[in-house]
Amino acid sequence: MLAMLGACASSNSGSVYSRDEARKVQTVKMGVVESVRTVKLEGTKSPVGTAGGAVVGGVAGSTMGGGKGQAIATVLGAIVGGLAGSAAEEGLTRKDGLEITVKLDSGTMIAVVQEADDQFQPGERVRILESGGTTRVSH
Repeated sequence: MLAMLGACASSNSGSVYSRDEARKVQTVKMGVVESVRTVKLEGTKSPVGTAGGAVVGGVAGSTMGGGKGQAIATVLGAIVGGLAGSAAEEGLTRKDGLEITVKLDSGTMIAVVQEADDQFQPGERVRILESGGTTRVSH
């Protein structure tokens, strides 16, 4: 189940590009970092965690009791397992992020949130890369 959750995680890193983003023109703007704030990027909430948890919970519940009690335990196990699986997926795929506020050379202030896989400092000169609704801050 953990392998499936890892496969579902997408990246919000400033250094990771999707295959669709390759070979596309990006607009580049220059600026200076005004502030950096640590944030949390919520994890994914796909049906994979819920379904995986429901299966595990249902199987575990089916081993309890007999007759109607076993059926009820199976259903309750599936429900509780589904909720636990969903929560586990979100927790396992949650990441640290940065809210980077940049004063562009044009005087405009912008803020970009991305994964905290690269560090930025106030006063540092950076590039802002924009393409197709995606914006990144890079050195």
